[in-house]
Amino acid sequence: MRKNFGKKSWLYPMPVLIVAAYDEKGVPNAMNAAWGGIFSDDMIGLCLSEGHKTTENIRATGAFTVSMATTDQIVACDFVGIVSGNKEPDKFVKAGFTAEKSEFVNAPIIKELPMTLECELLSYDEESNHLVGRILNVSADERILTDGKIDVMKLSPITYDPINHRYIELGSVVGNAFSDGNKLK
Repeated sequence: MRKNFGKKSWLYPMPVLIVAAYDEKGVPNAMNAAWGGIFSDDMIGLCLSEGHKTTENIRATGAFTVSMATTDQIVACDFVGIVSGNKEPDKFVKAGFTAEKSEFVNAPIIKELPMTLECELLSYDEESNHLVGRILNVSADERILTDGKIDVMKLSPITYDPINHRYIELGSVVGNAFSDGNKLK
């Protein structure tokens, strides 16, 4: 037996993305966004309403970064989601974040978040609030690398549970992509 819930924006896992951009004066801001993901090989899609300070900054500068929220930064990552940059101009600093300018775009890399997508704005649709960016670089702190590759266990990203409003840490490896299905050939 199944239970119907109607139209909902529920999908697992939902990434917890921290989107950051500079304003026209070079002041960084960041926000927490759950509605986003890889759009194609070099593009990311996000749903960001016009009212966000970060959205305004992205549209003004044409650049932004996206980092995964991590278990060790859960308080700061939640803070930038519940406090508006329009009301709290020092939101980035109050979160305990430190900005480092990207080498690839005019946007801040948050030093405390170890993996970052550095993006240029391609489009923003005011009606749907759908933003598309081209990924120009992915950077990662060496502390999350194993054998020169990003190690998801060291990254320790969190996902958002939209039904129960909780953050969940990704768990253990349970299989091998493009391999385990061979057992059925």
